[in-house]
Amino acid sequence: MDSNEARHSTAHYFLEGLTEIGFDYVFCNFGTDHAPLIEAMAAFRKAGRYMPGTILCPHENTAVHMAAGYAIATGRGQGVMVHVDAGTANAAMALHNLCRARIPVMLMAGKAPFTTRGELLGTRDTYVHFVQEPFDQASVVRPYTKWEYNLPSGVIAKEALRRAHTVMESDPKGPVYLTFPRETLTDTWSEGAIRSYPAERFGAVAARGVDGAAMETLATRLLAAERPLLITAYAGRNHATVAVLDELARFAGIRVVEFNPLYMNLPHDSPCHGGFMPAKALADADVGLLVDVDVPWIPSDMPDNPATWWAHIDVDAEKRAFPMWTFPGNLRLQGDSRRILSDLLSAVRTRADTTFRSAAAARVARLGEEARVRREQAARVAANRGTPGQINPHFLCAALAKALDPSAIVLNEAIRNGPVVFAQMPRIQPGTLVGLAGGGLGFSGGMALGLKLAQPERTVVQIVGDGTFYFSNPQSTLAVGRQYKLPVLTVVLDNAGWAAVKEATLRVYPEGDAKAAADYGAALAPDMDFAKVAEAAGAHGELVSDPDAVEPAVTRCLEALRSGRSAILHARVTKL
Repeated sequence: MDSNEARHSTAHYFLEGLTEIGFDYVFCNFGTDHAPLIEAMAAFRKAGRYMPGTILCPHENTAVHMAAGYAIATGRGQGVMVHVDAGTANAAMALHNLCRARIPVMLMAGKAPFTTRGELLGTRDTYVHFVQEPFDQASVVRPYTKWEYNLPSGVIAKEALRRAHTVMESDPKGPVYLTFPRETLTDTWSEGAIRSYPAERFGAVAARGVDGAAMETLATRLLAAERPLLITAYAGRNHATVAVLDELARFAGIRVVEFNPLYMNLPHDSPCHGGFMPAKALADADVGLLVDVDVPWIPSDMPDNPATWWAHIDVDAEKRAFPMWTFPGNLRLQGDSRRILSDLLSAVRTRADTTFRSAAAARVARLGEEARVRREQAARVAANRGTPGQINPHFLCAALAKALDPSAIVLNEAIRNGPVVFAQMPRIQPGTLVGLAGGGLGFSGGMALGLKLAQPERTVVQIVGDGTFYFSNPQSTLAVGRQYKLPVLTVVLDNAGWAAVKEATLRVYPEGDAKAAADYGAALAPDMDFAKVAEAAGAHGELVSDPDAVEPAVTRCLEALRSGRSAILHARVTKL
């Protein structure tokens, strides 16, 4: 090794490593542990060197979900930097959501310095360095990560980053966690000691197709089916899968149900779209396909037919992250659903005779008629505008849908009004719907910002309830939107509380004391004005309680977006 070689800090090589693994952005909530990285970033800027952009987020929930939104839009996982155990704890709920959604994000956190008396550069020099050292920092997010590691030395900084990136981008994808103490970041190394790990040699593992025998079994079953049913939630994460699924459903006469969809998996105007609840079709199906779905139905409410033959096609058919998962699958195929469905379509086309084609066409006609009836029913429900103080959410969502371009992206976190959003705001283009995979409410604000950052030309609309609005850290998301010029529309369907809590209590105790007292522990503060939250951040705010004010308010909010300002439309809807 040449003793005259230039030496740099681990933080310097860390930034190089982030660039080499292809990050566009690191979404940051910095702390005292990041001083070496901040210094290295300043040096890079001074020298005119490229590095990933940094987006500063006042709350970790915003940072993680923003990285997730960007990953959804681009197909490329990004980085998040948070502060030791405290920032990791604030990020944990978002990691839960990303784990369930299989979104690749690298969460990076410092650790408290390990020296106390100045032995190394970066030693403890403030109170929090003593109190922010738990025995097992990674345990905070361990249930939600595919991989975790503490960087022991700067000499392997790039190797650790490549390994983290390879794991998070390998199917099924998901978040990873990397930590580093300050003294490790300040340590210096010669350039010759640091090795790079290019993607072409150390890259991720992608899901593939399946063998011919399995495909023949599946095709044979589908060709003999009289009442085929397909249930999906996240096949549409790959936009190319949407067209394949639609073509297969139309050719084979398959009813497609999106239960708790994370994405738009089938155009909602397809004649084969069977709505969002599988209950009746579940009991009737003779052949079923589960395609990229975690919870295809609720067994306690929707009993399945024990005679149904099921195939399970999924990038994660094993469901290793679920301690219990017992939905049926006579044939389980783990792989890329686009490739598998494409091969299935080819196999069925090759073998389909006139009788099959005629029967499938008849099924498509019946399904199309059912879809028409559902649309008419939705329109009738939306025609009721509601009353002052209790706007009908169906009417509001239908009015919003009319005002949006088909390319607009809708994030549905309306929870108990979520079915209303699905019914009244049909999406027909891939990538125009994002739903909640996990149980951590408050995902849509940050995710909307990430989607807007990746696709600045698109209109992005976040639809939440009043309870979810609180969870979403709106001051943080509004501040990021203002600082980085990322205007997003937030629609708050305010039903004055947690309808999910009330309904859960009634399901378990339908005639209990809580019902008798009308006390469900679900009523939130009355007469809030979330439009003022928008105004505090320089955004446009609207509070509407009269149905007649809805359409003009929607117009003004969209005009604000076009002028570069975020907007909040706070609507008082039918109370819980």
